Amino acid sequence: MKKKRVLITGGAGFLGSHLCDRMIQAGNEVVCVDNFFTGTKENILHLLDHPSFELIRSNICDPLHIEVEEIYNFACPASPFHYQADPIQTIKTNVHGTMNMLDLARKVKGKVIQASTSEVYGDPHVHPQTEAYWGNVNPIGFRSCYDEGKRTAETLCFDYFRQYQLPIKVVRIFNTYGPRMHPNDGRVVSNFIVQALRNQPLTIYGTGKQTRSFCFVDDLIDGVLLMMNSSPSVVGPINLGNPAEFRIIDLAKKILELTDSRSELIFKNLPSDDPKQRKPDINRAKSTLGWQPSTDLEQGLLSTIEYFESVLSTQNYSREESVS
Repeated sequence: MKKKRVLITGGAGFLGSHLCDRMIQAGNEVVCVDNFFTGTKENILHLLDHPSFELIRSNICDPLHIEVEEIYNFACPASPFHYQADPIQTIKTNVHGTMNMLDLARKVKGKVIQASTSEVYGDPHVHPQTEAYWGNVNPIGFRSCYDEGKRTAETLCFDYFRQYQLPIKVVRIFNTYGPRMHPNDGRVVSNFIVQALRNQPLTIYGTGKQTRSFCFVDDLIDGVLLMMNSSPSVVGPINLGNPAEFRIIDLAKKILELTDSRSELIFKNLPSDDPKQRKPDINRAKSTLGWQPSTDLEQGLLSTIEYFESVLSTQNYSREESVS
């Protein structure tokens, strides 16, 4: 297989760093761009001395002038805690940043894969969610900086495709978890695991009967790579996620079991516009890419728990630590 020079934006983040690993392992040259708002150098520390890896500290809202063949646009905070911290910057990243990456692709005659999200479906009225569903998004809500930002990024991709014949690929990523998640990103899997390892109460928002589908990071990266290497006629959008559906309260109980934690469950009000159900229809990914996830939830959680045990131990957190 021909070796490529690729750009991975958000390359020091959770998904981006795993993508960097896979591209380096395949013998490619990788340019990693990150502003370290949510990404960390620890995620890519093992790559910094690799002769085929280059790190650029930059914001994709600023134009880049580099030669690459493929662009993986993964730059954007993906958890409500982080993307709501600076909503204007979140929108800029999705709109200005995506436009910059599309313009770069035009200049170098490369192709772009856009990391979109299940959040484009909002709080869905259709279950499970197919790519044909237009979604139910509140355009003025607290989550809209991310939801509408990603929807606009998709619009830009398809407009560049139609107007300039730019090769694009769009994947809609559903809840993904695994090693290198940020310990304080506010997402349910990392929240529950960190709280359980500290023997703190596990915080459930709402009744816990709302559902999510959780895809292990290795499976997700497999899907992304299959999409990028698919026929030029395959542009998407294509859902990538695990269709196995779990109630949040059942996830909490499973994590308590796997961590042997003494934590209790506490319940708080559900945030506004929080989806009640989230489950991908992946028939298009199966038929077009030959992709479906293979990691079951318990197997993936054990790997993720092991990672967080290591992270918390290096940060001098104790299993005995509790909320005061």
